[in-house]
Amino acid sequence: MVKKNGMPSSRALPLVAVLLYFISLIVFEYDPNFIHANVLKGLLVAWTPILIIGGAVFLFKTMEETGSIATVKTWLNSVTDNQVAQLMIVGWAFPFLIEGASGFGTPAAIAAPVLVGLGYNPIKVAILALMMNSVPVSFGAVGTPTWFGFSAIDLTEAETLTIAFKSATIHTIVALFIVVMALLQLVSWKSILKNGLYVVLSVAFTVVPYLMVSSFNYEFPALIGGAVGLVASALLAQKKIGLLNSTDSQDNADSKGQITIPQLVKATFPLWGTILILVVTRIPQLGIQQLLMAKSPSAHFSLGMLGDFWISLSLFVGLENIFQTPTDWSHKILYVPSFIPFGVISLFAFWIYKSPKQRIASVFSITVKQMQNPTYALLGALIFVNLMMMGGERSAVNTIGNVLADLAGNNWTFFAAFLGAVGSFFSGSATISNLTFAGIQNSISLEIGLDRTTTLALQSVGGAFGNMVCINNIVAVTSVLALSNQEGFILKRTVLPMLIYGVLAGVIALAFF
Repeated sequence: MVKKNGMPSSRALPLVAVLLYFISLIVFEYDPNFIHANVLKGLLVAWTPILIIGGAVFLFKTMEETGSIATVKTWLNSVTDNQVAQLMIVGWAFPFLIEGASGFGTPAAIAAPVLVGLGYNPIKVAILALMMNSVPVSFGAVGTPTWFGFSAIDLTEAETLTIAFKSATIHTIVALFIVVMALLQLVSWKSILKNGLYVVLSVAFTVVPYLMVSSFNYEFPALIGGAVGLVASALLAQKKIGLLNSTDSQDNADSKGQITIPQLVKATFPLWGTILILVVTRIPQLGIQQLLMAKSPSAHFSLGMLGDFWISLSLFVGLENIFQTPTDWSHKILYVPSFIPFGVISLFAFWIYKSPKQRIASVFSITVKQMQNPTYALLGALIFVNLMMMGGERSAVNTIGNVLADLAGNNWTFFAAFLGAVGSFFSGSATISNLTFAGIQNSISLEIGLDRTTTLALQSVGGAFGNMVCINNIVAVTSVLALSNQEGFILKRTVLPMLIYGVLAGVIALAFF
């Protein structure tokens, strides 16, 4: 994928899945039923990111067809025509808020098309979006990577809070470095230095509340930090605080257009409507989350060798005992951000704009066509991931982790975050990375006498910055932006920032903890 004119992910990932299938069967000699169960699970699990990405593509195409993107573009240019400010508002603070509410790779999928709509280079936008969406990830989807990711380890509430605060501290210190590296994808050093005060203030207004909240809560740091940062970044830009008048602005003819408040509310409905639904359905205290995730009452059906299928009233579906093995799969149709909120919000937007049925059908057709190659890529990727992770302590991923630990020895603090990144690279999820490697990290820290909350905080940080190189996320953002065969190109350019993030994380952990 990463060589010049490399193989597209829609071919490379299915091929590597086939290769790993034969390695698992012939070299590791796993039970064929167990292998086939994990292949089927991979095919089923793949539909989670496929439906999320498809929903995001449908939402973006809806905004294009209804004219929402054009209105948002005109309004944002009326707030500021400064490139740095636009990138910080849409590329940094806005995805930070979405990550805090949802996770699942939705931040880049929503923010990247808006930046492309403003006239920025799509490939560079994809790279920026992947790099920016790293700092908030440890607390994405209302803190899921922290409170659920470490649930397999016997931690006290105080230890979980300590892990949260330490990981937030590391992210906070690294944030400005990673933001500048991301901005350099689209603007020059000169532009960043000229508008340096604004960049520092925008980052500070996001990460300071984020860090403060993490000292007493591990569910809302990213959500609150993103909300404060977004409002502050927009106000700072409007008042031109920290910004130089603009030799560095986008040259858009419609930048002087005046957008009324009702027009703006209507045009941004797909964005604020999506965020509102995500927030309402993710905060446990509101009770809606539990309804959408309810597993009972449910109906059960036997599918013979395939396993036992069940479905609940909340459309939570699952398949147990696949091919008569302990392998299970489940999918929360109403909770995973695909039909709700993307599909529902898109249909409401068409209704608000009184779009004809033919236009809706056209957008649906375009979305299906755009999703063909990403679907092949993700089906291959998730089979690959499941085969890499099957076998518990014998799994390929665990083997890699243990070998890394043996090589690092007493210098593990420098490498702990990279193990978290390996987990995200394979699984596409900081939560899964933490679930997979928390046990290994915990045992290593106990064995060589490290503080386990520091080691687990580094695991959490690594799971977050590993999103930069995660194949699932790269496929997601290229799919939404309709970029063909650019996954390898993007991967080559996100590896270096990922490595720098990991080195800084290790240094900060040694210096502070």
